[in-house]
Amino acid sequence: MRTVAVVLAGGSGSRFGGSLPKQLRLLAGKTLVEHCVAAFEQAPGIDEVLVVMAADQAGGAAAQLRRYGKLIGIVPGGSARSDSTRQAIAAISATRGGAAGAALADAAPGTAGADCNVLFHDAARPLVDQRIIADCGTALGHWQAIGVVVPSSDTIVEVHDGILGQVLPRESLARCQTPQGFRLSVIARAHQLAAADPQFASLSATDDCGVVRRYLPEIPIGAVPGSERNIKVTYPGDLAIAETLLAQA
Repeated sequence: MRTVAVVLAGGSGSRFGGSLPKQLRLLAGKTLVEHCVAAFEQAPGIDEVLVVMAADQAGGAAAQLRRYGKLIGIVPGGSARSDSTRQAIAAISATRGGAAGAALADAAPGTAGADCNVLFHDAARPLVDQRIIADCGTALGHWQAIGVVVPSSDTIVEVHDGILGQVLPRESLARCQTPQGFRLSVIARAHQLAAADPQFASLSATDDCGVVRRYLPEIPIGAVPGSERNIKVTYPGDLAIAETLLAQA
């Protein structure tokens, strides 16, 4: 089954600061988004790469990324992460061809035929490695939805009104990373249901696994081991950490 990697680079990066979105910041001579595209370009299990980013940045990105042979396009993102995901779903569904692609969102989750596998990856995680990408592809041979996680090394405690409460069992907790992977029919159906829910905007999920959990609870989500190296660049200091990790590779 074909696998498409989607690099989500539509965010404003407001927590990073500055006028330039963080996905366009340089790390060892390449932007964060280019590092992600390059990783999927090198992965044998990835057939195509799609980038989602703000429309006013697409032209510059296209010139920068045109040397990557697996890149099938750059589509404009939306105001929220979920909107950007839906833009990617629509673009990939369209490439499945005519009525087959249009019917994906209405198909039963996991339906074969025009279906494919999709990995959604945050451009803010430029150090995703080949082992994680390969493991995601393998896991999608057994699951219709998967998420990359790393165990929590810290003790996690509930806090209410500034008061420490229950200590949660650390051995059952994990931190989420990306990629997150799905059958296209599964994630398309989940977002179709989310778009029809008037409460979704006020309670929107922070990632695509959250959308599947809410609207397709019958679909189990497999866990793929992540890596402490697969950091998310959120603040300027994170970029310095990423540079150190990249130099150690």
